[in-house]
Amino acid sequence: MVHYEKLTWPEINDAIAAGTVCIIPCGSVEQHGHHLPLDVDTVCPRGIAVGSAIELTGKALVLPPIWYGYTAHVMDFPGTINTHHTTYLESVMDVGRSLAYHGFRKILLLNGHGSNSPLLDLAARRINLETDAECAMLSWWSLLTVDKTFLPSWRESKFPGGCAHACELETSLYMYLDGGNVRRDLVRNGDIRFNLEQSPFLWLDLFASGPMSFIPWTSAYAEHGAFGEPELASEEKGERVYLEAVKQLTLLIDWWHRRPKDERKDKHAVPPAMPMPWGQQSVRP
Repeated sequence: MVHYEKLTWPEINDAIAAGTVCIIPCGSVEQHGHHLPLDVDTVCPRGIAVGSAIELTGKALVLPPIWYGYTAHVMDFPGTINTHHTTYLESVMDVGRSLAYHGFRKILLLNGHGSNSPLLDLAARRINLETDAECAMLSWWSLLTVDKTFLPSWRESKFPGGCAHACELETSLYMYLDGGNVRRDLVRNGDIRFNLEQSPFLWLDLFASGPMSFIPWTSAYAEHGAFGEPELASEEKGERVYLEAVKQLTLLIDWWHRRPKDERKDKHAVPPAMPMPWGQQSVRP
């Protein structure tokens, strides 16, 4: 059993005793062009998480996804659901705090939506500081960079920009995970307008970007909502992506499951006379 919500409370106690790693898929309900449904950013990390948990045989549990992400910049496209950034941060932290309260000590936020990343990074940092659990985050596509030979053997789209949003990568993986819901007759490539300026400071791709971070309204730089080269996508590529991501996530969790927790050491000569000065009760060493 790999689905957290399918366990009973005595089985949760067993999972805590076994040091099980909790994986929380963090996605969004957001437009993905004319050819992909709104659930891409949740289907992809959840599929990879479940595949990995099956391989890990009791070392990992997959929680119900956090469906709604930070998507304010995409609201010009009908269907997108936005969660205010403070609500999103606190919602993720509430799940992490609950897991820590029950006794889980390793939590992984597996992201599927780029603009969740800064908030998930902050959530993971705060869970580390404000509970006695360890929390880390990663975006699922970063798993494809562990083996440096993988992307060059797979990717055909241009760099930068060919892998971006509803692109060669996302479309391929979605074709593999839920191909019946891809509108294949509507697949269209799209450019990121500011990439066409060829500025050394401002360019974007899922796997790298220029030194300047700039996330304006999506409708200002993407005509039909998909940007990248989904016309190069295929189910066969999606299977390769899935297997590679599952393999690397499995190796990561297997390593992290047995890794001892780093121990905090207070360096004050005189014990602090007040709680941490950020309004939250921190776990003391």
